[in-house]
Amino acid sequence: MTDTLDRAALSGLDQLRAMIASDAQPPIGRTLDFALVEVEEGRAVFQGKPDIRVYNPIGSVHGGYAATLLDSACGIAVHSKLAPGQGYTTLELKISYVRGMTLDTGVVRAEGVVISMGRRVAFAEAKLTDAHGRVLATATSTLLVIAS
Repeated sequence: MTDTLDRAALSGLDQLRAMIASDAQPPIGRTLDFALVEVEEGRAVFQGKPDIRVYNPIGSVHGGYAATLLDSACGIAVHSKLAPGQGYTTLELKISYVRGMTLDTGVVRAEGVVISMGRRVAFAEAKLTDAHGRVLATATSTLLVIAS
C-alpha cells in the first residue's frame, strides 16, 4: 500500500481494510494518538485516549481533539463507499459538544456513518463516546466526492 498507483486501483473500503491490516495510520493519528479500529461500508470507528498533550489552557481536553476524531469518522465512513479513483473532502463540519473530557475520561470512540451518498455530495454523522457509552460530542458533515 505504499504505492499511490496501487491505492488508486482499490475501492475506498479495500484501501481502509489494507490500512488496518498493516497497522498503518495517517500522521494525524500518530500525532494525536488515535487510530481507525473498525471499518465497513458506510461506517468507520476511531479510538483514542486523550492525554496532557491535547489539553487547552483551562485544564481540559481541547475541543479540537473531539472535532478531529469526529471529522475523521465522518470522512472515513464516506471513504469506505468510494469507488477506485474517487476521493473526498469535507465541505462543512458541525460539532455539538455535550460533555468535556479530561485525562480521567479514558478511551474514547468516534463512530461515523454515511447518511446519504450521492455522485458529488455525501452526508455523514458521527458521535464521540466514552468507555461507558456516554456521548461526549456529535457531528454532522457534508463532503464533496471528487475524482482523483
